[in-house]
Amino acid sequence: MKPLYLFGIFYFTLLQASLAQSSLDIFTASGRFGFPQQVGEPIKGTNYEYGGLVNLKAPILLSKKTIWYNDLTYVYSFVQSDAELGVGVANPLELSGFIFQTGLVQSINDKQKLQLFFAPRFMTDFEQVNSANWQFGGIALIEHKYSDNLTMRFGLLYNQEMFGPALTPLIYIDWHISDKWSIIGMAPIYVKVNYKVNENLTAGFSHFALITSYRLGNPAYLNDYIERGSIDLTLFVRQRIWDNVFVEARAGFAVDRYYEQYSEDQKLDLKVTLINFGDNRIPKNVMMKTGPVANLRLVYNLPLN
Repeated sequence: MKPLYLFGIFYFTLLQASLAQSSLDIFTASGRFGFPQQVGEPIKGTNYEYGGLVNLKAPILLSKKTIWYNDLTYVYSFVQSDAELGVGVANPLELSGFIFQTGLVQSINDKQKLQLFFAPRFMTDFEQVNSANWQFGGIALIEHKYSDNLTMRFGLLYNQEMFGPALTPLIYIDWHISDKWSIIGMAPIYVKVNYKVNENLTAGFSHFALITSYRLGNPAYLNDYIERGSIDLTLFVRQRIWDNVFVEARAGFAVDRYYEQYSEDQKLDLKVTLINFGDNRIPKNVMMKTGPVANLRLVYNLPLN
């Protein structure tokens, strides 16, 4: 056991040096609930939403300077309206997405790293699934360590969505402002402002925003797609319950939340973050809107120092 134990210490020491992080959320499972809202165009009704997310990270240490990084996320959304929306409009919506990232984290020197990831997605309602459900993209980031307390990355995310090409400029920040305060995130997708109450309890503010699109396979609206968007602004409390296992509760508002259904020929030229270029699309229906949201998650966090 001793050689295995020493190998583990050596492995995680190198992993921490390669990732430039003090800890890593290896596994996350969460559920969310969007409270009923009066919404819907062109037919109005009461909509409600619930869903979940499971994330697993599996970095593989190749050398002191090289990591093969893997990240798999499953997202699920269910949305239903109490209104009769008519033939050709999906109700309820039951959507699943598998988002995978795999690629290299390569150290250039003591302060800089390069990250290159292949990032395919499989987005579906699990009806008449085929190759059209795949979306392909990639991520490129350059990292600079400004100090022991501040690391940043700058780059770009590209994804071929159902509605067309999407580009998202990325800024990653890992900033330990003090012993109590820190900011970590990949803007504009997610950012957390953390206040460390004690060794077991953290509280703060969370921002999460991700636009996704899903191909529909039901014969009534075959090859239509759903575009989902939301900016979740929440307060959170994260409590250690055992060893490296945490429970995190979030509550706040989903801002500009929508589920829009389009025919497959309704495309735009380009989306850059939240800005659409050449967008003349007409949605068949829109579900959900800004409203309160609650989230509960279970996290296994791996300390790297």
